[in-house]
Amino acid sequence: MPDPADPAQSRGARNEDGEKPPETDAERRRRRAQFLRELHEAKALRDRVQPRRARAARMRQQMRMRTFRW
Repeated sequence: MPDPADPAQSRGARNEDGEKPPETDAERRRRRAQFLRELHEAKALRDRVQPRRARAARMRQQMRMRTFRW
């Protein structure tokens, strides 16, 4: 039986009406921070395993910044 005091198990919990309880700002920020950490890690891994593509992407970004008008 799940422990109601355990926040990890209450993520999928629903109230009596069958609806999820509203997510708090802290939970949303925690989930977003975790997502951004994983995204950054995935991009870094991709850059390590595909150095030529990463270099080409950096060059394209530099060209965009040079031709951007303020």
